[in-house]
Amino acid sequence: MKFIIVFVALFAVAMAGNPEVQIVKQVSDVGPESFEYVAETSDGTYEAASGHLENAGSEHEAIAVKGSYSWVDEKTGEKFTVEYVADENGYQPKGAHLPVA
Repeated sequence: MKFIIVFVALFAVAMAGNPEVQIVKQVSDVGPESFEYVAETSDGTYEAASGHLENAGSEHEAIAVKGSYSWVDEKTGEKFTVEYVADENGYQPKGAHLPVA
C-alpha cells in the first residue's frame, strides 16, 4: 500500500509541473487484498498497475505488483515505456531504453 501512495504522490507532483496537462482517464479499484488503477493524461503519459496480497496472514505477507508507465519526451517526441514487477524479489523494471545486466 505504501508503494501506491508514493507512486500516486509522484504522479501528482509530475502533473503539477504543467498546468496545460489534463487527465484523460483515471480508473481505480482498491480492495482489501488487491488493487488496480489506470491513469492517462493529455500529454501522452500513461500508467497502469495491479497488485495483490500474497501469503495473507503469514509472516511472509507481501504485496506483488505488476504495471507499466510511459511518457513522451517533450523535446524529441520519443515515447518511453517501462514495464515492471515489484514483489518479494524487489523492483524489476524492463524497457527498451534501460540497460540490461
